[in-house]
Amino acid sequence: MQTPFDLTPISATDRAELLRDICDTDRGINQSTLERVIWLAVELAREGREGRKIGTMFVVADSEATLKQSRCLILDPLWHHPAEKKRIDDPNLRETLKELAQLDGAFIVSDDGIVLSACRYISASAEGIELPLGLGSRHMAAASITRQTDAIAVVVSESAVVRIFDDGELISEIIPELWMLRRYGLLLAGPYSLRKAEDVTIASKRTQTKQTD
Repeated sequence: MQTPFDLTPISATDRAELLRDICDTDRGINQSTLERVIWLAVELAREGREGRKIGTMFVVADSEATLKQSRCLILDPLWHHPAEKKRIDDPNLRETLKELAQLDGAFIVSDDGIVLSACRYISASAEGIELPLGLGSRHMAAASITRQTDAIAVVVSESAVVRIFDDGELISEIIPELWMLRRYGLLLAGPYSLRKAEDVTIASKRTQTKQTD
């Protein structure tokens, strides 16, 4: 019998289809990297760690600018490891990231899928950022860093909902279990698309790519 946090298998094709609105090729971010980060976030949301829910954040692409607008909260556990050991598609690293997600701070992921740093405090300005009621400091940091850089932020909340930010706005919510959709609902404003596969529901309001100066 399936428990609330069993991982239901979803094919690679289904995953790509589910994330089509988020991983827009016109956005200019590596689709494979973003897709892997998002599904890692979904796994974390479902599984938690050591019997408890956790919250964390991944900031994807424009890593040079993101590193400049953040700092390490502790000695970076990834800093001196070679790049080939820090690829987001490495199963061993993914398990390491699940352990490190229990620590405070964000992960910085390069566009080509290297997890450059962990436990980062985001120092980007929050001026002018408006969030839906109920979202806290981690979501504010995600909105702020995506307003100040060309990155996308993926947030795992302690309520086990995954939220994605771009250009300072909440653009997508991923509900990894159907019962959670009934309990928590959605915070997205305005029209949005809704995609479902197995127990995963993805709501996305992306209708156009981020404008560049």
